Amino acid sequence: MEMERILTESEKDVRGLPSAVFTDVDGTLLDGSHRVTPRTAAAARALAERGVPLVLVSARMPEALSEIQAQLGRPGPVVCYSGAYVLDSAGAELLSCPIALGCALEVRDYVACDAPDVCCMAYGYHSWVTSDRSDPRVVREERIVGVRSVEGRLEDHFSERGLHKFLLVGEPDAIARAEREVGAAFPSLAVVRSSATLCEVMSGEASKTRGVRAVCEHLGISQRDAAAFGDGGNDVDMLRAVPQSWAMANAPAEVRAAAAHVTALDNDHDGFAGTIFSLLG
Repeated sequence: MEMERILTESEKDVRGLPSAVFTDVDGTLLDGSHRVTPRTAAAARALAERGVPLVLVSARMPEALSEIQAQLGRPGPVVCYSGAYVLDSAGAELLSCPIALGCALEVRDYVACDAPDVCCMAYGYHSWVTSDRSDPRVVREERIVGVRSVEGRLEDHFSERGLHKFLLVGEPDAIARAEREVGAAFPSLAVVRSSATLCEVMSGEASKTRGVRAVCEHLGISQRDAAAFGDGGNDVDMLRAVPQSWAMANAPAEVRAAAAHVTALDNDHDGFAGTIFSLLG
């Protein structure tokens, strides 16, 4: 696929366009069934026609974003694992903030001992490892993202390079407790809920904002002129990092408070696409 032409900063200034659009995926770009709607695909095409990069910024692994990019017709960079792993449009690494393997093993053992009712999945680079693929929570996640996990031990799948993220899945009370306790036990790590039933554990150096910055530097565009969209707790830093930020109408109050704007409609009613078309005029 031919790469779209990215407008120069002066061209965007004249047209009043953002330098790029960075968007969360689940709960923001996708509808409640985790699908790209026709109107969202049309909004992506409209951005491409105006020379504005659309960059996916997600907690997902790279392989769980490729089909979405194909549906959008956009081959651009991706920010994976909430900023812990950033790739350019050719799949080359722009940024990597892994958790050291020794620390990762400590996290795994801590969760298994102190939060046995929570499902703990590990992700690193292009691998997704679980201890039990038959766990209904793993089955559901595989269905949502369209990627198969691998069953096994972390020691057998991740080298000394470490891994990028743990995903903790459980009931809301269990996840709230895990967020508090894992965060207290591992203060050097970033521990944040992305939804009521999901909590992410990453390197303390990782953030969506840092991922956005890496992409802006790679593309030679201005972060201060970028736009960002999100709906979850792991989007808050990104929404605060750019002046043109929109929380989704379906976002919790604390996320809406972090953004400059709130979309008129939620993700089940093309809130992202509607805002993009308004921006483009």
